[in-house]
Amino acid sequence: MIRFESVEYVYPNGVKALDGIDLEIRDGEIVAIMGENGAGKTTLIKHLNGLLKPVKGRVLIDGVDTRNATVASLSKKVGIVFQNPDDMFFSESVWEEVAFALRNFGYDEEVVRRRVENAINFMDLAGYADKSPFTLSGGEKKRLALAIVLAWSPDIIALDEPTIGQDMLQKEKLLQVIKLLNSQGKTVIVSSHDVEFIADLKPRIVLMKRGRVVADGDAEEIFLNEELLRSCNLLPPQLITLSKRLDFIGIKPRLYPPRELAAEIMTRLRR
Repeated sequence: MIRFESVEYVYPNGVKALDGIDLEIRDGEIVAIMGENGAGKTTLIKHLNGLLKPVKGRVLIDGVDTRNATVASLSKKVGIVFQNPDDMFFSESVWEEVAFALRNFGYDEEVVRRRVENAINFMDLAGYADKSPFTLSGGEKKRLALAIVLAWSPDIIALDEPTIGQDMLQKEKLLQVIKLLNSQGKTVIVSSHDVEFIADLKPRIVLMKRGRVVADGDAEEIFLNEELLRSCNLLPPQLITLSKRLDFIGIKPRLYPPRELAAEIMTRLRR
């Protein structure tokens, strides 16, 4: 379990990024942290493996207080894919980049080879194994950052704005990756303001504004509350908006899967 207890964080320039965060995330959950830029999403993510430490309160990862643990020890359990993947790169090739953490954690070379191959193949990066990470496109860098974390398979995986720079095909693959990880018992936390992607994922949503949690609930509950979304500078997903506009034919506003909504429209029109 992940637990934030009255957590506050203030940057050296005096900006309070987290202001009294109380939050529990249970093992095996998919949770989306949503809110406008500056809401505190990335700051919250960086508290998961001790990159940032609370100035007040505490963060517990399976009962371990992050203030008393090293980033290295916490990273075995929590893998973070940063919004800017360049922050994760320093090796000469894609292969070595994925292998670095595995070697650092003490894996045997044969295990390292197998895991690196699996990770880069899975993320469609096999053709770039010998290339420098810094020569990849923005979307490819995002996939490499995820491959690095997938290779050592931590129990908790946090993705900070993972859809930026990804086309529709890669977003769909990312969606399936998240669902696959969750089916394996992983806890997945996604920081994002991409409402369409989160609508497809249908996770629990924690909505943040000015460093505080202002709402916490399932995706449909949050996305149906337009006033709440507007207060956080977010728009409802298109499927929610469309279903509301179809109330004149008896469509109930909700977060429909696209095919289900299409079928419901056809059924209503035939009557």
